[in-house]
Amino acid sequence: MVKPLPRLRLQGFNNLTKALSFNIYDVCYAASEEERRRYIEYIDEEYNADRLTQILTDVADIIGANILNIARQDYDPQGASVTILISEEPVIDKKDAGKEIISDAVVAHMDKSHITVHTYPETHPDNGIATFRADIDVATCGVISPLKALNYLIESLESDIVVMDYRVRGFTRDIKGKKHYIDHKINSIQDYLAKNVKSRYEMLDVNVYQENIFHTKMHLKDFDLDTYLFEEKARNLSFKERMKIEARLKREIEELYHGRNLAD
Repeated sequence: MVKPLPRLRLQGFNNLTKALSFNIYDVCYAASEEERRRYIEYIDEEYNADRLTQILTDVADIIGANILNIARQDYDPQGASVTILISEEPVIDKKDAGKEIISDAVVAHMDKSHITVHTYPETHPDNGIATFRADIDVATCGVISPLKALNYLIESLESDIVVMDYRVRGFTRDIKGKKHYIDHKINSIQDYLAKNVKSRYEMLDVNVYQENIFHTKMHLKDFDLDTYLFEEKARNLSFKERMKIEARLKREIEELYHGRNLAD
């Protein structure tokens, strides 16, 4: 873990905005149209609004934020979203967070301090590939750091591929009037990943240090076909079928990892 910079004595309060964005992908192979339908149903139930609310509530606890309000929605035919408004200072009791609460504090934080998740299950109409994407954003204003939730989020979701962006915006002024555009040391998002997470993933960084922009993407190193098959076992497939399915899955993973389609 990277050591924080010495605590700054600030004028007023910390005005820095820190935003962490995740795109997490789960890739699966479901041979028939019926299996692909059941995969979508499974994902839709596994990551419904209630489950996602619990995950984001845990994130708020981990980063030391206080919940102002929770809005959640399941969608038809599939997908879900949750938005939690947060602050550094306690405003309401967590057991009341799901109720209709409108206050000046909520309005003041709506555009800055929040945690959101949206899910996107989908299937390929022909080749058996099915994917689940979860987009998660953790934005804070002040001393709260969204980086504390990195490892929990990766472990909480079926993360075959993870794309992460972190940026710091604004400035905070110390008591001598000097502006500070970042209040912690960071060379890479990888600095904040646990060893057991880093050991399982291949990772690539694209960072713009002078702009306080940090980008890391990663995918699992090991490929075990059984973990990608939905309602099927590799041992029940012929060698030719295994090779065909493995090639399709690896291509899908590569395309999602690089964010572009590969040439045929």
